[in-house]
Amino acid sequence: MEKPQAVVFDVFGTLVDWYSSIAAHSVRIAARQGVDLDGGQLAKLWREQYAPSLATVISGQRPWGTFDDLHRDSLPGVLDALGVTLDERSREELVAGWRRLAPWPEVPRALARLRERLPVATLSNGQVRLLVDLTRSAGLTFDAVLSAELFGTYKPDRAVYLGAARLLECEPERVMLIACHGWDLAGAREAGLSTGYVARPWEWGPDSPPVEPPEADLAGADLDTLVDKLVSVPAG
Repeated sequence: MEKPQAVVFDVFGTLVDWYSSIAAHSVRIAARQGVDLDGGQLAKLWREQYAPSLATVISGQRPWGTFDDLHRDSLPGVLDALGVTLDERSREELVAGWRRLAPWPEVPRALARLRERLPVATLSNGQVRLLVDLTRSAGLTFDAVLSAELFGTYKPDRAVYLGAARLLECEPERVMLIACHGWDLAGAREAGLSTGYVARPWEWGPDSPPVEPPEADLAGADLDTLVDKLVSVPAG
């Protein structure tokens, strides 16, 4: 593997803890209406709708919609499954919660350290404005905010990875995607990017299922470890 000229990051799960953040956010909103809600269950059920929602856009079954649109469309079914009714204002606040997620503890430090060595950018399925709000809220600094929105489709469509390499003026093999999801890493690899896997064993909360480490050029138990390995790769 050649040392990359730029690094792009998956965001949800890889850099930020969506489970804990959405669970706590939903409990606060429900309590305001006097509703007893299992926030962890809501977070998991809602996130489980993510992949099917993406697939409908990638396959052309539905037109392009933002990350907010997909979450807004799937939320009523999640609330029905939990037997919970929330007013429209509360539902919109729930959707907006995806813009204010806490980072994993080591991420701000490790990201800043990597940015001293290489250009870094997001490469997320979240839309550009959502990513701007999220990274500001989480205290994460990037050289560029790249989104699947720029390419009119979603990861793992290869157009997203190739589009990011083009905008960064790099050959695909000189861009590394860092992610905690095997499907994302596989999509990047098929598009010719190098890959870095960061383990997030608690992404789905305290009852997270075990995850088999996916194929990747580099891997780390956390982002600090992965950055150590990445910066030690000799320049080609």
